[in-house]
Amino acid sequence: MAEKACSSTSCSKESCEGCPSAKKQNGFAVEQNQYSDVKNVIGVVSGKGGVGKSMVTASLANLLAEAGYRVGILDADITGPSIPRMYGLQGPAMADDEGIYPMVTENGIKVISINLLMPDPEAPVIWRGPILANMVKQFWSDVIWGELDYLLVDMPPGTGDVPLTVFQSLPVNGIMIVTSPQELVKMIVKKAYNMAKTMNIPVLGIIENYSYLVCPDCGKKIEVFGKSRVDEAAGELGLSIGGKMPIDPSLTELSDAGEFYKAKNPYLATAIAALRVLDSRK
Repeated sequence: MAEKACSSTSCSKESCEGCPSAKKQNGFAVEQNQYSDVKNVIGVVSGKGGVGKSMVTASLANLLAEAGYRVGILDADITGPSIPRMYGLQGPAMADDEGIYPMVTENGIKVISINLLMPDPEAPVIWRGPILANMVKQFWSDVIWGELDYLLVDMPPGTGDVPLTVFQSLPVNGIMIVTSPQELVKMIVKKAYNMAKTMNIPVLGIIENYSYLVCPDCGKKIEVFGKSRVDEAAGELGLSIGGKMPIDPSLTELSDAGEFYKAKNPYLATAIAALRVLDSRK
């Protein structure tokens, strides 16, 4: 006889443990490609757009690769992919009966993105949520990642279909939340934090982008977007600060030139340390 689904509207996490319906939650998980062996999957998320998640993702990837780790980037921002352009990668990616092969940057980072599969990278992706979600699943199940120490998932902003799919379908070990120094920072961080908490995904830290601008003449730090509130938000949630990135025109220039593999970003040392601890525990 089929097990009856739970019909209670007042279940708690504790009261549902052992419930047949609770056991089915892992049914969303997708098997990785048989030729892939990924040790750590890290999501890079935010509660809103425009905070520079892709730049943070690429910066983390560069630092990990420089430290000798085998690194990949899964560009899950299907409707607004930017990772290939940052690294000067052009498709189409190669594929055969075994799966899809990610392209490789000049510094050895494996990358897959919708822009590496489409004939015209400037064509808009006009897909509904379920199709976007299925594409992300295929980036995990159909892509031959090989052996990776870290797979960084550059997620679209917010808490919609794609982040939900990543959290449910991929074995995410933890996330980094990216934000900016604005009045809304608490709400933005808490949205991402609460989603991760609901999905039982560890939050490894908060990274603040656009923290300040260093005057090229006098060296003074100018808080372009106002006083930082990330320490206060992190303190309330009991999270660590993974780094505070200033506005750095040189990073933008490398990104626009497709040469981000040359980028050095010393401001994320704490975030890298947290990722290395995660790997050592495994």
